[in-house]
Amino acid sequence: MKNKLALVLSISAAMYLQAQQGNSYWDFTEIRNSSDVYGNNLEFNSARSVGMAGALGALGGDIASTTINPAGVGVAIAGDFQGTIGFQSNKNTSNLAGSSSMLKDNNTRLSQIGGIIAFPVNSNKWKFVNLGVNYINKDLSNQVLTPGNHNIYSDVDWTDQNGNIVHDKLMYNGHRYDRSGHASKMGISVGGNYENRIYVGAGLNFHSANFDQYDYYQGIYDSDGKTEIYDKQFTPYSENSTGFSASLGIIGRVSNQFRLGASIETPTWWNIDRVYTQYTPNANDNNIQSIDNYRESRNFRSPMKATLSAAFVPSKSFAFNVDYTVGLSKPHFEENTSINRDLNQFFDQNSKSQSEVRLGAEYRLEGFRLRAGYAFASNPFDSQTIAAFQNNGNMGNSTFSNLYVGKRNIAGVGIGYDFKSFYIDAAYQNVNYKYDNAFASGDYATYDSSNHGVIVSNDAAIVSEVKNQQNNIFITLGYRF
Repeated sequence: MKNKLALVLSISAAMYLQAQQGNSYWDFTEIRNSSDVYGNNLEFNSARSVGMAGALGALGGDIASTTINPAGVGVAIAGDFQGTIGFQSNKNTSNLAGSSSMLKDNNTRLSQIGGIIAFPVNSNKWKFVNLGVNYINKDLSNQVLTPGNHNIYSDVDWTDQNGNIVHDKLMYNGHRYDRSGHASKMGISVGGNYENRIYVGAGLNFHSANFDQYDYYQGIYDSDGKTEIYDKQFTPYSENSTGFSASLGIIGRVSNQFRLGASIETPTWWNIDRVYTQYTPNANDNNIQSIDNYRESRNFRSPMKATLSAAFVPSKSFAFNVDYTVGLSKPHFEENTSINRDLNQFFDQNSKSQSEVRLGAEYRLEGFRLRAGYAFASNPFDSQTIAAFQNNGNMGNSTFSNLYVGKRNIAGVGIGYDFKSFYIDAAYQNVNYKYDNAFASGDYATYDSSNHGVIVSNDAAIVSEVKNQQNNIFITLGYRF
């Protein structure tokens, strides 16, 4: 590291999303995580559900349907146990100034396990009262590598070994964002069958999320090509979180061919425990005084959701289902710090109801099952204007429509075979979306192995376009009894 580094940006930012107060902070990735990690968006389930893009809200009968509508457990007329293995591939391509970098992550895990116990009822009206349990596990790993752009630089002065002041340029040479971990949801549902025409259900859902996150960029000196790493203030950090939500649902058989469904899920109440790294400057300059780890706890509430569903079942060979889900509230932090109040103000002013549409169909030919589906999720945030670097190195206010998360498209196809008591299903899923990846604004720290270094503050962000593509395969083995 150079003996002395001073970073000066000549623009006063009209807006940049970084703030600090005590031991808390928020930034672009924190807003993204509020939706991507804590928004209860689990695309993974059984292979049957994945093959139909999750569109099971009015069909029911499968434990996977309870993630959309807990009344689905009431449709079952036999016990069922199933487990699903997922082979997941996640690729991010980050584009900046005509160059691109790609990172890919592959993993295999138990994605889902669950079952239904059916209890026939000796009643003229109520036919069954059923109990279901379902566990879903999702990988949160997400790595983004953005290439450099030497048009973006800062004029710096540093002192060489002879005491001479060197006028130099520190050029932006690349950025990496790295999140690794997993999220899970365990649902316990109870449902009933009334006269084979009305199905009702209720569920309790227990959530968890655990991940580590890193955020740093590299600068390169024009004079000698030496590089320095800049870690974002309060990173790396880890979060271990638990949450709870509840759901209610109903499915009505309008006729032998048509079914309608409706469900509502409360907000998920999260308790988030974070351990983070803080770089503390001296009182009279930006030199690092200490590097310490701290712990904090905060409470977060994700939006409430409602779902309307319709299914068309013209015969025992074919079924078609459509679901529409909409958010009914906004994300919200418990206001015990000024940072949480600032975040809530941002959510109140800039978040919007996220809507999801799922279409799915299944065709049966004797023991064979063929499935296909498509789902679309809208962006839950409005467009934002921030101070950002252009590709030519100039700075100014720019507007981005997908600054935190993008519109999500999910397609699925599947096949299965029913051996009467045993069955096997397989599905392929493609998930893709684009978003604007902002970084390098706010405070960053560079230091050596002895923790000697400086903290720099950047008013403007560098923004790349990230294309995310996931190609996943799921295999489910099940047993009916």
